[in-house]
Amino acid sequence: MASSDPSTALAQAARDAFTASQLLDASERHLALIAVKDALTAAKQEILEANRKDIEAARDQVAAGSMSSSLLKRLDLESSADKYDSMLQGILDVDSLPDPTGQVTYARTLDDGLELHRVTCPIGVLLIIFEARPEVIANITALAIKSGNAAILKGGKESIHTQNVMSRVIQSALATTKLPSAYIQTVSTRSEIASLLSQDRYIDLVIPRGSNSLVKSIQNGTRIPVMGHADGLCAVFVDESAVPEKAINVVVDSKTTYTAACNSAETLLIHEALLSTLWPKLAAALLSAKVALRCDESTLAALTSSSSEAASHPAFSTLVSASTPEDYDTEFLDLILAVKAVPSAAAAIQHINSHSSHHTDAIVTESDENARAFSRGIDSAGVYVNASTRFADGFRYGFGTEVGVSTGKTHARGPVGLEGLVIYKYQVRSTAAAGHGTSAFGSGPGQKPFLHTELPLGQSPF
Repeated sequence: MASSDPSTALAQAARDAFTASQLLDASERHLALIAVKDALTAAKQEILEANRKDIEAARDQVAAGSMSSSLLKRLDLESSADKYDSMLQGILDVDSLPDPTGQVTYARTLDDGLELHRVTCPIGVLLIIFEARPEVIANITALAIKSGNAAILKGGKESIHTQNVMSRVIQSALATTKLPSAYIQTVSTRSEIASLLSQDRYIDLVIPRGSNSLVKSIQNGTRIPVMGHADGLCAVFVDESAVPEKAINVVVDSKTTYTAACNSAETLLIHEALLSTLWPKLAAALLSAKVALRCDESTLAALTSSSSEAASHPAFSTLVSASTPEDYDTEFLDLILAVKAVPSAAAAIQHINSHSSHHTDAIVTESDENARAFSRGIDSAGVYVNASTRFADGFRYGFGTEVGVSTGKTHARGPVGLEGLVIYKYQVRSTAAAGHGTSAFGSGPGQKPFLHTELPLGQSPF
């Protein structure tokens, strides 16, 4: 019986669509992905025109101080020449990946004619809430379809024109396939989200993508499991063995290639042994990239007393300042970097584990010992050696795209692609004439032990 409450009806429709979709062959999901990609290709100009309306309104909000410039950049589908086409390619990339469902990850013969298989399966109904980035609609639609999950999408009000057009295009595309029409749905108001967060009977997982305040409010406002991260407070540690060219490349890339991203570095830790050598060179490179440096006492003193290019840089007086304790707990999402000197790799690990958001952290080193200690000691979803934190991305990992980044310690961690959108079920099948019961097994008289012999993995036999 359908509910009279709109949010309950929407969530129930998503559940019904998910249940019905499980009886379809995986080839139908492939056809749906191609239909969505073709429809978004045909509607490119219409979608970009809608996006320009959102951008125009957003610029007024930035000017008024009610929206950050980083949020504006995330909103713009034309912020780079290939952004829209990359979004479309992401759908094809996801489609080309192996089907994550129906894979046997554990298999045993329990008894003659009795087999156990652990088989991957979709989570169910996803509620994805995101701010600004309208390409997320295409990304998540692709991942949801490929992984066999139904999805309800809610974008921010700042992308409402883009979202409305993209949603209509995707719905029209799905109507030409065998997937149920309610398989991918969108909502547009905050009140709808408040109601949907109470629908734990029908919704299996909430994935928020956006600001710290958005994620935390969702985590505190629902009984449904939440997968995501509240902050992207990433750090780079440059140890005493670091090579200047390598350190400059990794640090500058980590900070400057896209400051609004959650994998952009916000903290730089410098080994004390480098304060009069590598640090001034690295600081000069950061200043040339227009990065404001908020330095602790040691790193600031090293630059002030240095006769290197950092002290004489034209931007030194405007971009270099003393840090505050709060700077080491701040996700700037801008050309600002908190800098601190540390006496050892152990001290760097302690600082990062105490202050980071456990997203992605990197070390620049020529020491295998320090690389091992850092990789083992850092409690983050991504730990890198001599590589930019900006590599923390589903596309760069080969996932096609990602549904978000998780800093949690259950189910999925780091960039979440297809594998993070499936769980598993245990399937037991008896082929004995009388079936199987548990009373035949044990150590008592007339009972027998379980065999527990391994079976080949692969596709589910059921």
